[in-house]
Amino acid sequence: MNKRWTIDKIREFTEKNSTSTLLSKEYHGFSQKLLFKCECGNNFEKTFTKFNKNNQRKCDVCQPPKEPRGA
Repeated sequence: MNKRWTIDKIREFTEKNSTSTLLSKEYHGFSQKLLFKCECGNNFEKTFTKFNKNNQRKCDVCQPPKEPRGA
């Protein structure tokens, strides 16, 4: 079953599963970057897919990007 995400469901997921805060007010689909505020105070953008599935739930300062494979 395909779960339809709304901005309210994403906000609830963010509150329950991370220390970041969702700042975006609208959600238009999986490829849209959403604006979040990290617990350190930095704002950062991630698609909800990366935030949800790839566990990228903090800014690049608190959670630096992983090295590319084969690097």
